[in-house]
Amino acid sequence: MAKGIAAMTLHICLLGVESTGKTTLGARAAQRLGGCFLPEYGRDYAETIGTDFTPEALRSIARIHEQRRRRLLAARPRLLVEDTDVVMTAAWFRMLHGHADPALSKMPAAADAYLLFAAGTPFVKDGTRQFDGPQRLAFAAAIAAELAARHITPVLIGGSWREREAALTAFITARLDSRAPTGS
Repeated sequence: MAKGIAAMTLHICLLGVESTGKTTLGARAAQRLGGCFLPEYGRDYAETIGTDFTPEALRSIARIHEQRRRRLLAARPRLLVEDTDVVMTAAWFRMLHGHADPALSKMPAAADAYLLFAAGTPFVKDGTRQFDGPQRLAFAAAIAAELAARHITPVLIGGSWREREAALTAFITARLDSRAPTGS
């Protein structure tokens, strides 16, 4: 999908358990590198509608998030940094409902690269985040299962906040540089 609509856009998707820096560091990197940032629609949903993530609610979250991505890609930005996508929504489904969802499994993963933020950060309770302690490890396993089912090998982003930001910025910069036209 993304490759046909906006072949010039570098589309990076950030994945990982809650409280790992995806939103904060992703928004900063997009701004610093002249790109667009697509926040996680699931968070908007949780803050406005609630955290009862029924199967249909998760499918709706995935559809609305995809619509928002399509709108951003239509403008053909140089860079799109996406805070989660259907891969994470499907992992939420696995975590909450104990199995993969056929409807979410049919929705394609569309990013050029997936970056997985490691769980080695403190959990910050904010009223919408749910998985702390042993549940955080179970959620990481659900994410790994979804990535494996989709044959996606992500780039791991870990370390301190500063190291995460540096790794994210370096990865995106290298990918952008590799796409830049060369002069003769």
